[in-house]
Amino acid sequence: MAAACGAAFLAGLVDAIAGGGGLITLPVMLSLGLPPHVALGTNKGQSVFGTAASLATFWRRGGIDTGRVPAAFLAGLAGSALGALALLTVRPEPLRPLVVVLMIGAVAVVLGRPYIQTRVGAGAAAGGGAPMPAVPPRAIGLATAIIGFTLGAYDGFFGPGTGSMLIIAFTVVLGDSLTRASGNAKVVNLASNLAAVAVFSWRGTIAWSIALPMAAANILGASVGTRLVLRQGDRFVRAVILIVVSAAVVKVSLDLRR
Repeated sequence: MAAACGAAFLAGLVDAIAGGGGLITLPVMLSLGLPPHVALGTNKGQSVFGTAASLATFWRRGGIDTGRVPAAFLAGLAGSALGALALLTVRPEPLRPLVVVLMIGAVAVVLGRPYIQTRVGAGAAAGGGAPMPAVPPRAIGLATAIIGFTLGAYDGFFGPGTGSMLIIAFTVVLGDSLTRASGNAKVVNLASNLAAVAVFSWRGTIAWSIALPMAAANILGASVGTRLVLRQGDRFVRAVILIVVSAAVVKVSLDLRR
């Protein structure tokens, strides 16, 4: 429990600046011996509270495009429900190596996000404003729904790295500024977390005795540790993610050989 709550606290710090907190909590839970289904379900159970608090903050500060909320929320909800149901059909034996592969892919996205942001920001500066959307204005709602459904399904099935993927998609496809994309991403994140938690609770794959203390630690880490993380910078956060995930991937890979 101490290790799980420590990971949740650190994940709160990481999420506050770079996203990808699930890349810390999920590997730790797997390393502690939780079955993959239970680890993934419990990770959703602890993360939904922090996501709701973050969305509320963005909403109060006007950092969300409210006109896109219905499409983003409903698509994320539907996609995540299907992803979570699909996860529960996979047997535990092949799921563990699949999780290792997905963790490697997710950490690559999180670590590569600053490069994508730099390129998008440079293009916007050259054009004299925000990034240009890749779709016409009349297709914004449809594009939002497609992104929400696709990444919502990924979030329901696996999860870590979804926030970074959403920010990249909203920035590149819809032309959001990075700050706006972060707020809009929380709408899909909350919807997908709620759907996944509902499915996993129904199937009994959330260890609430672990998830609730982790949720408290996650919120605490995000609220009291933001200044520390900002002082250290984004490079520090990416280094922490890389070290934790690499260690967990090595451990889980060794377990697979036994």
